[in-house]
Amino acid sequence: MLFAQDIGIDLGTANTRVYLKGKGIVIREPSVVAVTAKGNPPEVVAIGNAAKEMIGRTPGSVTAVKPLKDGVIADIEITSDMLKEFIKMAIRRSPFSRARVLISVPSGITEVERKAVHDAARNAGAKYAALISEPLAAAMGAGINISDAVGNMVVNIGSGTTEIAVISYRDIVTSKSIRTAGDSFDEAVVEYISKKHSVLIGERTAEEIKIKIGSALPYDGEGAMDIRGRSLIDGLPKDIEITSEDIREALYDSLSQILETIRSALEITPPELLADIVDNGIMLTGGGALLRGIDRFISEETKIPVHIAGEPLDCTVLGTGMCLERGRR
Repeated sequence: MLFAQDIGIDLGTANTRVYLKGKGIVIREPSVVAVTAKGNPPEVVAIGNAAKEMIGRTPGSVTAVKPLKDGVIADIEITSDMLKEFIKMAIRRSPFSRARVLISVPSGITEVERKAVHDAARNAGAKYAALISEPLAAAMGAGINISDAVGNMVVNIGSGTTEIAVISYRDIVTSKSIRTAGDSFDEAVVEYISKKHSVLIGERTAEEIKIKIGSALPYDGEGAMDIRGRSLIDGLPKDIEITSEDIREALYDSLSQILETIRSALEITPPELLADIVDNGIMLTGGGALLRGIDRFISEETKIPVHIAGEPLDCTVLGTGMCLERGRR
C-alpha cells in the first residue's frame, strides 16, 4: 500500500522550509548541496546545514553548490536530490511513501522555469506537484485575508528575488519581480569592502555583518565590528573595522532598486485598490524584512504605512500550509 503526505515547500534561494500537513513547519534548512567531483553524475555527500558548513572549507574534490539562483532552479538534478532528501526527512515513512507537494515560486518566473520546479519535485518522488505564487502564499502566511475584494500590497524580500504584488479577491492584480534581494545585499557588502578597504571577504562574513550592524536608516546604538579578510594588495590576512554607516552606504543602491520597483507597482495599481493600500499599509515578508529600518525607509519614501509580518521568514511556507490545511490545490 502506498501512503501519501501533503507537503508545502518554500523552495528558497538561501533556505528551504517544509510544512507537513497536520504538523506545521518540520524543516528549515539551507538550500545547499555538497557534491563530489568524482563520478558521473556527481555524488551528493551532504545537504542542508551540513553542506552549508562546507562552503569555503572543502577540498577541490568536493564542492558546496547552491542549486537555486535568483529564486529559480539553476541545476535541476541537484535540486531534485535536495528535494528528495527534504521530503524524506519530512514524511519519515517507508521508502514507498509518495508525497503530494505544493511549492511556492516567484510570480515573475517563466513557463520554462515553472516546468523546472515541477519536474524537480516529480523527480524527487512527489506523487503530485502543484505550484503557488510566492506573494499569494506570503500574504496568507502574514495573516492577510486574500478572499476579500480589498487591495493589499505584499513585498516579499527573499534571498534571490523581491516579489511585489497587489492582491485582491484571491488573485494578484498587479505584480513586479526584481532579482535584487538578500543575496544582493551580501554581494554589495563584499564589493564595498573590496573597493574601500582592498580586502576580500566571503559571503558568510558579509551576511554576518549585515545582520549585526546593517540598516536602511540610522538607528540607536549604532556600532562597528572588526572583521578579517584577505588583503587584495599582498594576499595576507588583514583585520579592519566596519561601521553601521559603511554598511548603509553599501546597501543604498540595492534598497533604492527595491524602492523604485515598489513605486512602479503602485503606479500601475487601480485607484480603488491604491486607496485600500494607503489605508491598510504595505506588508513586508521574507528575510529582507528583518533589515533594521527597512520599514521606515519604505514608508518615508512612499508616504504609506509599512508593517513587518510577525514571522517574516516563515510567511511563504505557512501560506502553502494554509492551502493544504484547507484542502486547496
